[in-house]
Amino acid sequence: MLRLIKWLVVLGLIGFAAFKAGVWWLADQRASDVRLALEPLGVFERGTIGSSLEGQLVLSNASWQDFRLTRSLEIGRLELDAGSPISLIEALLDPASLSSNWTLQAEGLEMMLQSPMLRQWVTDEARDQQDLPGLFVLSCSEDPLQPLSSQDLMSLGVAGLTGGEFIMRQTPEGLQAELNTAGTGSIEGYWPGARFQPHDPDAVLDSSSQLITVTVRDSGLMRRISAYCSERAGLEPQEWARRTTQVLRNGLKARGLLASDQFGALYRQWLLEGGELTAVLRPDGEFAGVPVYPAGVSGPGWDVAYNGAEVPDVYLQKAASQSIPASDEPVSRTASVKSAPGQGWYAQPVVSANQWVGHTVRVTLSNDNVVEGRLVSVGERELEVARMVGGGEVAYPMLIRAVSDFEVWRRGQAQ
Repeated sequence: MLRLIKWLVVLGLIGFAAFKAGVWWLADQRASDVRLALEPLGVFERGTIGSSLEGQLVLSNASWQDFRLTRSLEIGRLELDAGSPISLIEALLDPASLSSNWTLQAEGLEMMLQSPMLRQWVTDEARDQQDLPGLFVLSCSEDPLQPLSSQDLMSLGVAGLTGGEFIMRQTPEGLQAELNTAGTGSIEGYWPGARFQPHDPDAVLDSSSQLITVTVRDSGLMRRISAYCSERAGLEPQEWARRTTQVLRNGLKARGLLASDQFGALYRQWLLEGGELTAVLRPDGEFAGVPVYPAGVSGPGWDVAYNGAEVPDVYLQKAASQSIPASDEPVSRTASVKSAPGQGWYAQPVVSANQWVGHTVRVTLSNDNVVEGRLVSVGERELEVARMVGGGEVAYPMLIRAVSDFEVWRRGQAQ
């Protein structure tokens, strides 16, 4: 009997060692496959491999370096719980056989910020491909179109992504994912009926047609951003939020859309206060499922809640069609004016800008940005210049005190 027990112990140890060795080897092979698949995008380091008899695979001290970024994402612990050792072995042998009940959890996520975060070739490429103005642009400068930078975040005291935790749960009912960070908020989503397959990640987009519920919490970050950016731009927080909302409206208008009043009010409130925002997205819908109605037509709003309260009348409308000249080629106002003889650019004092409303102007800002178009309005603090973008006219607000040169296209000599 004692001899039998000894043999059982020995067989158990051999089986345990064989399981651990087999899992390690299979995991190393799958990690090599992942590294090869991601090779065009970056470098994945798997770290050390561990496992348990409960069906868990653990990678410790892994990392991901995206070629587009200057800093890498460090992953303290990455754990796949397949539910059982047999399911784990089957999934490592053939990722397509992964069951519909598993959990992937990453702990100790960390990516420190530096300036800049994007490689130079990435920013150059994005600048070359930018045909339309941005939508959600948070600017901490006098130029409302200059986006928030990593240096701004570091000045805010945000050193980077720290204390991050990511959880993805696959169940027969659907897919749930959640990302939590220390001090920078969280985002979670639930997609009923969706199925994520590690060997074919893109297939998840076609796995379900049901609605996705997404919840975003900012952990007070937006209050800090609005206070910091408004101070840097020389504006009151309310005025900064109004200007940022106008950038969103201009970007939508360039795309042939108009935001409802409630849409703008919700965005402005989020900029100032942050909080919890829950929205229902349509995976196959245009503009993430935000309702889009014809010009002048309204209807049911987007299914969105702010701090637990439903927000009505959030939708988009198609902009009214623009009148097109009868000629074969549409001619911009600036081009037609410049064709007239005896006209040119003449410098004018910016204090007299209100005399040139409706004229074609060229404004040079203190950061050397140049905006050319039709002068729409002049206020005490700002002036607006409209440009033809994407077939429509978009107005750009600019602080008067940020204007270094103001020129008018007109006939005659400078006065």
